[in-house]
Amino acid sequence: MNIRLFQSLVVSTTSILLFISCNSAPQSEASTTLEQFADLKVIQYEIPGFEQLSLKQKKLVYYLSQAGLEGRDIMYDQNYRHNLSIRIAFENIYQNYTGDKTTALWGHFENYLKRLWFSNGIHHHYANDKFDPEFTAEELNMLMEATNTSLDPLAFEAIFSDADSKKVNRDPKLDVIQHSAINFYAPDVTQAEVENYYKQVEIENPERPISMGLNSTLVKENGQLVEKVWKVGGLYSPAIERIVGWLEKAKTVAENEQQAEAFSLLIDYYKTGDLKIWDDYSIAWVKTLEGDIDYINGFIEVYNDPLGYRGSFESIVQIKDFNMSEKMQLISQNAQWFEDNSSIMEEHKKKNVVGIAYNTVNVASEAGDASPYTPIGVNLPNANWIRAQYGSKSVSLGNIIYAYANSGASGRLDEFAYNQEEIDIAKNYGYEASRLHTSLHEVIGHASGQLMPGVATPKETLKSYASSLEEARADLVALYFMGDSQLNEFGIKTAVEDLQKAEYNSYIRNGLMLQLIRIKLGEDIEQSHMRNRQMVAQWVYKKGLAEQVIEKKMKDGKTFFVINDYQKLRTLFGTLLREVQRIKSEGDYAAGKELIETYGVKIDPALHKEILDRNAQFNSAPYGGFVNPVLVPQYDDSREILDVQVRFPNSFAEQMLQYSATYNGLSATN
Repeated sequence: MNIRLFQSLVVSTTSILLFISCNSAPQSEASTTLEQFADLKVIQYEIPGFEQLSLKQKKLVYYLSQAGLEGRDIMYDQNYRHNLSIRIAFENIYQNYTGDKTTALWGHFENYLKRLWFSNGIHHHYANDKFDPEFTAEELNMLMEATNTSLDPLAFEAIFSDADSKKVNRDPKLDVIQHSAINFYAPDVTQAEVENYYKQVEIENPERPISMGLNSTLVKENGQLVEKVWKVGGLYSPAIERIVGWLEKAKTVAENEQQAEAFSLLIDYYKTGDLKIWDDYSIAWVKTLEGDIDYINGFIEVYNDPLGYRGSFESIVQIKDFNMSEKMQLISQNAQWFEDNSSIMEEHKKKNVVGIAYNTVNVASEAGDASPYTPIGVNLPNANWIRAQYGSKSVSLGNIIYAYANSGASGRLDEFAYNQEEIDIAKNYGYEASRLHTSLHEVIGHASGQLMPGVATPKETLKSYASSLEEARADLVALYFMGDSQLNEFGIKTAVEDLQKAEYNSYIRNGLMLQLIRIKLGEDIEQSHMRNRQMVAQWVYKKGLAEQVIEKKMKDGKTFFVINDYQKLRTLFGTLLREVQRIKSEGDYAAGKELIETYGVKIDPALHKEILDRNAQFNSAPYGGFVNPVLVPQYDDSREILDVQVRFPNSFAEQMLQYSATYNGLSATN
C-alpha cells in the first residue's frame, strides 16, 4: 500500500498494509492460515499460472528466488547487530533440546523464536518494540547448557535488558540514531554527526542526485565517519557474492535483451557498490516492460532508517497476471488526467506524467524486508528524478491480496461497523474498493506531484517524517479520486459511489479504531504507515466537526465513527492532499512535523482500551505473514534442469530452519 521510498537509490516498495479483514468479503480462514502465535499468523499462498510458464521462465523464477533468499541474513543483521547471534543460538536449542517440550518454558521459548523468525529479529516488525521473552535469563541458560549452545554475552544481555528497546525510534525530542537499535550506524554515531556528514557531501549532479547512504553502514574510524559499503569485497560480501552468482544464472535465461541488460547492471552494482550504477540499473529496470517475469532485488526501503538514508534488503519475484493487468492499465493510461484534476496547487503538478507501468502480478518468492511480512503493492523506483524522467512501475500483488483476504476474521466487521448498511456495503464492495485504492495509491499517488526547483529530496528536508507524509500523500490521492465519476468514463470501475463509500468507511474505521489493536495500551504510534493513516483520519474528522462530516456515535456503550457526508469528506481529503503535497514540494519541515505530531502519534487512552477490549473476542491475529512456496528443480543425469516443481512447507518452523541451513552466507557478527 505504501511505497517504501526508494529514495535516490533504490526501487521503492509500497507496503500497503490494508486491514483486509474489514474490507473484503468474508472467506474461510482455514483455507490459507497455516498457524498462529502471539499477535501473528502465518499464511500460505499459491502461485497461479506457474505451471503455464515455459521451462526457461521457470528457471528464471527459480534463479531469482534463490538470489533473493541468499540475502535473507543481511536483513537480520541490518535490523539489529545481535540478531544473527541470537537466531543461531536459539535454532540450535530448538533442534537439539531433548527435554520436556510440554512445559510453559518451552512454549515461551518456541514463541519467542517464531516471533524472531517472523520479524527478522528480536524487535516487532511493525511496532518496533523489543520482544518480551517471557522466560528468565536463568531458564535460557538452562536450555543453552542442555543443548551445548553458546551465545555472545552482549547478545544474551540484549534479550533481557532495556537497552535498544526500539528498532526505530522517531521521537523528535530524542537522538533518533542513538535511540534506534537498527544496525545502519555504529553504536557511537549520533544523529547530529550523521546530518552534518551528509551536509558536507558534495552532490556531483543536483539534477540526478545519487541515493546517498543507501547501501552502507556508517561507522567511526579514528574519530572520523566512514561508510562501509555493502558490496562484493565489502560489508556483507559473502551473502552478496551468492546473490550475484544466482543473478548471473538468471541473466542466461533472461526473457529479452532489456532484462538481460538490467541484470548486468544490477550485478555490476553489487560488485562495485557504485550508486551511479544503481541509478543506471533502476532506469534499465523501469524501462523493461516486456516479459512475463519481473523482480525486485536490492537495498530498497528506507523506512527502517530513522533518517531515511539506508535501504533494507528486499526481494520479490513476480509473474504477470494478464487478465487483471489489462484492466488496471486503464489507470496508468489516464495518469495525466488524474494529475491535471488533482486538488494540489498548479505549480506542484507534473506537466508530463510519464511511464507509469501498472500490472497485477502473482508472487513466486519473497525474502528480506518483504518476508514473512509483505507489502501487497509496490511502486518503484524511489528516486524522484528517475520517476520524473523515466517513469515508474507499479504492481499489485494479486495472490498475496487474495491470501490476506482469506485469512481475516470477518467478525471484526460486525463489531466495528456502526450498522447493517455499513456492513453490507463492506461485504459487497469492500474487496474491489481496496484493490482500486491500492491501484490509485501506487500508480497515481506515488507518481504525482513534483518538488519545487532547488528543493532537496524529502529525506533531507522532511527527515524522519518523510515516509509518513509520502504515504499520506499517496493515500489521499487514492481517496480523493475513489468517488470520481470519471472512473466510469475511463471504464476502470462501475458502482463508483458504492466503492467510494466502502473505502471511506474502511479507511476511517481503520485509521481511528482498528489499527489500534496492533499497539500496546499506553504507547504512541511509531510506525510510518500507521502514523499516516491516523493523521489522515484524525485530521478530516476534526476539520469536519462543525458540519458533522464524520460523527462520533455511541451505541450499547461502544464507540463508532460514522460518515454523514461522503462528498464533503472527499473535499476534506482534497484539502489535506493539497497541504501535504505543498509540504513535500516546498520541503516545509515544520509544517510536516506539526501534521504528524498533532494528528498521527498520540492515542486517546480510553478509546484505545475500549478497542482492545472489543477486539479480545477474536482469535485471528492482527498481523499476517507468509511462508513461501518451495521451488524444487528437477535435474537430469547431467544436472540440467528438466522442470521446476512447486511444493509447500509443512510448517513455519520447517521453512525457517531450511532457510537458515541453506542461505547462511553471513557469520553471527559482521
